Amino acid sequence: MKSTTPKVLHAICGRSLVGHVVAASRELDPEHLVVVVGHAREQVREHLAAIDPTARTAVQYEQNGTGHAVRTALEELSGDGITLDGTVVVVCGDTPLLTGETLRRLSETHAADGNAVTVLSAEVPDATGYGRIVRDPASGAVTEIVEHKDATEDQRAIREINSGVFAFDARLLVDALGKVRTDNSQGEEYLTDVLGIVREAGHRVGAAVAADHREILGINNRVQLAEARRLLNARLLEQAMLAGVTVVDPASTWVDVSVTFEQDATVHPGTQLLGSTHLASGAEVGPQSRLKDTAVGAGATVSFTVADGAEVGPEATVGPYAYLRPGAVLGLKSKAGTFVEMKNSQIGEGTKVPHLSYVGDATIGEYTNIGAASVFVNYDGEAKHHTTVGSHCKTGSDNMFVAPVTIGDGAYTAAGSVITKDVPPGSLAVARGQQRNIEGWVARKRPGSAAAQAASSARQESESGQGSDRKPEGER
Repeated sequence: MKSTTPKVLHAICGRSLVGHVVAASRELDPEHLVVVVGHAREQVREHLAAIDPTARTAVQYEQNGTGHAVRTALEELSGDGITLDGTVVVVCGDTPLLTGETLRRLSETHAADGNAVTVLSAEVPDATGYGRIVRDPASGAVTEIVEHKDATEDQRAIREINSGVFAFDARLLVDALGKVRTDNSQGEEYLTDVLGIVREAGHRVGAAVAADHREILGINNRVQLAEARRLLNARLLEQAMLAGVTVVDPASTWVDVSVTFEQDATVHPGTQLLGSTHLASGAEVGPQSRLKDTAVGAGATVSFTVADGAEVGPEATVGPYAYLRPGAVLGLKSKAGTFVEMKNSQIGEGTKVPHLSYVGDATIGEYTNIGAASVFVNYDGEAKHHTTVGSHCKTGSDNMFVAPVTIGDGAYTAAGSVITKDVPPGSLAVARGQQRNIEGWVARKRPGSAAAQAASSARQESESGQGSDRKPEGER
């Protein structure tokens, strides 16, 4: 991956590679789940503790092959006095497209066919480079897995390949791992050698074919990472659309696995839905919006917006070009309009902040209108302070609310005011200097300028207009 981040911690669609595999494995409801860690194990362990605290880890101090990795996992369990029985499913930590449903079919096939080992296989359009599954023509049992370089021409024509995912009889696996040799070019313990060992002992080896060969794709570089992201994203969007969600342009829409929808939600082009974002019925998001951990209520519209940790109430309107930061909560039919930023604030039902404003650390009541270019001044350089604006208030444009301050219900504030004191309910607050006009200032201070010339022309036109064409007072 050419990265300081361990491969299995690279993420697609809101979840790490190993996180996807753990989630799929959990769908089997396993009695034990063990993740073998080696390279950068402390980072991987810390991540696993965050996403699945009950998962165990086994340290493979030396990477001596896939068989050695599995043996390390089993020794982690047996070291605690756990008797291994039943089915052991082995998966790879870099196969994020693998589903729990496929693992379930593998396990069920393993049990139904009475196999000692069952290989998850896949039929691919081009099998070049993969190990081929060779079956007995009569019984369909797997006789061997032949690597591409060792395959005959007839075997290379086989399109069924080994995925590296297996189901084993636990007791037979433990016994066979003790017999795996390292007399190969790599000097490693190969898990695939177990298949030959149990077959020679008279046990059956079978295979279960994955419904979609793309599920078994492993990730070894960032090109493959991007391809897996595209495939998983397409899968998630297809599930959403089949459940009643309109996705106008799937090619430009990106979602995380943890995003949820209700029927009749609509996602417009150029939209990213991340984390725990939820769209309720009738909600419309986009175009060109990025929502993370944000809930959008029924019938609400969000366009050209960035939102993180926000809550948009039913029938509310957000955007275009709005920024909702953590803790922004918009009530029923409220509005955060063009170039509005909100953070840690509660906006009441029907209240509108239409444009060019910053609302931070505030509570605003119902059916209040916040004038354009208003700023809730919440930070004094050391601490944040709260502003409260009541219901049915009208605040003028270009207001500064210097927290802590309270605007009572039904109060008005004049345009251009800096509000530093509480405003009683029903009052008009005016906090600005008296205007005075200094006649002739431009002519004296900017003589010869374009402004002075324009003023002179205007003055002459005004004076000439007061001449012969001027009507008597009574005729106006």
